[in-house]
Amino acid sequence: MKFQAEIDVMPLKALLDPQGKLVTSTLQNMGYKGVDNVRIGKHISLEIEAKNEKQALQLIDEACKKILSNPIMESYEFKLKAL
Repeated sequence: MKFQAEIDVMPLKALLDPQGKLVTSTLQNMGYKGVDNVRIGKHISLEIEAKNEKQALQLIDEACKKILSNPIMESYEFKLKAL
């Protein structure tokens, strides 16, 4: 079966996000006064072939832990759907 994964990787909440701080400051300076605490991450979309949904979930989780995120600095979550 073929599956599509939508993965979001974000900096851990306990860590400073310099990009997010800069964007927050810039938006506020441009007049967007209600904007605060911007966090910048990455979104990854991929397709994977697996025997079943359970195997696809395991493969995506493993890829996130080993390649797509840095567990020391980032958290991740993903959604999986069959194609």
